[in-house]
Amino acid sequence: MEIKEMIRLAREAQREFQARHNQESVDRICHAAAKVIYDNAEVLARESVDETGMGVYEDKVAKCKGKSKGVWYNLKGKKSVGIINIDDRTGMIEVAKPIGVVGSITPTTNPVVTPMSNIIFALKTCNAIIVAPHPRSKHCSAHAVRLIKEAIAPFGVPEAMIQIIEEPSIEKTQELMKAVDVVVATGGMDMVRSAYSSGKPSFGVGAGNVQVIVDRNIDYHDAAKKIIAGRTFDNGIICSGEQSVIYHQADKAIVFDAFRAHGAYFCSEEEGDRIRQAIFSDGHLAKDIVGQSVQFIANKAGISIPEGTRVIMVEARGVGAEDVICKEKMCPVMCTLAYEHFEQAVEIARTNLANEGNGHTAAIHSNNQAHIILAGSELTVSRIVVNAPSATTAGGHIRNGLAVTNTLGCGTWGNNSISENFTYKHLLNISRIAPLSDKIVEPTEEEMWRV
Repeated sequence: MEIKEMIRLAREAQREFQARHNQESVDRICHAAAKVIYDNAEVLARESVDETGMGVYEDKVAKCKGKSKGVWYNLKGKKSVGIINIDDRTGMIEVAKPIGVVGSITPTTNPVVTPMSNIIFALKTCNAIIVAPHPRSKHCSAHAVRLIKEAIAPFGVPEAMIQIIEEPSIEKTQELMKAVDVVVATGGMDMVRSAYSSGKPSFGVGAGNVQVIVDRNIDYHDAAKKIIAGRTFDNGIICSGEQSVIYHQADKAIVFDAFRAHGAYFCSEEEGDRIRQAIFSDGHLAKDIVGQSVQFIANKAGISIPEGTRVIMVEARGVGAEDVICKEKMCPVMCTLAYEHFEQAVEIARTNLANEGNGHTAAIHSNNQAHIILAGSELTVSRIVVNAPSATTAGGHIRNGLAVTNTLGCGTWGNNSISENFTYKHLLNISRIAPLSDKIVEPTEEEMWRV
């Protein structure tokens, strides 16, 4: 079907949906859309791995279940249709209105949960949505969309309220972005830049390169366990996955021993060079290693790793642009850097982020609240994960207050329009009805300027 026809049908469906559904029915529809992905997690995970050749089946099952639960949990009970707030003091009334048609550009790294979350955000706000999947994951993405459409059809949702480009291409995606009312672009930076140049309001993401500061006087085994769990989740394709471990130099032995106990292999200097050559080409991440196993990486690098190895560790020779290993590595590889005092740890993290990943995410394992706040105050990132696996919590978690999503805004640091997790509220226009309130007495000139 031509993009122009998809847009026409989407606009008709959106108007019909908005006219027929209230907050209660919208929420029932969102519940059904999330639940069907949860119920089919195993099938969709298998299809994702088989089609893309990336990631880990068990982790993709966990991702489908966790994201569907989290998205529904965050949206349940939230107002998004009609009057959503009346201010008691000013009397201002806020009326939520849909934007219209959403263009959702989704990546091969998250081919099921990204379409799922964006579809539910669109339904929650009475917007129609057209998904442009990555060509390498078009079948599993289309299956996820079909399942959602079948689950919500009994609620009277128009067929064209949710559509997907069955045979995606760069040309079709660019045409879509120019025709919709708003673009949500999740994927590579070239695609995000294309969305920003489409002439339409766009929500994009920035490059990830999560810096992990390991403070002193903590449970190093607990920290190592969580960091490795994050780094190895889905073979490291998550943009919020841990990348660099920044530790106090006096604690090197105990920190490294803790990591070894949880499956880390530390490279010799020569092996480290082989890893650099295997995963980077002319300073850019090699495409063939993205989302691949630790054994695949070792084989490509020509190094031997012990059975049971979960992650490969390389000691960095410098900070930021001084060593390519400090960049984002979308596979089970991390680098390590030592610091002498905590302020230096923050500076190392800031330097690595300035080289790549500015605005995205950092993590800290610490029992020192002052240090946690210092890192949060000084680092130019949109989220700081504390004492938890970054890969599986930075994109939102029921327990941490971050909205569950698959699109992580990076603020102006990452050339994004938002510095928070993208969610349903970003797909709303809000009209504000503003009377003059009798409850507010305007101060006199003298009162106004009194200090």
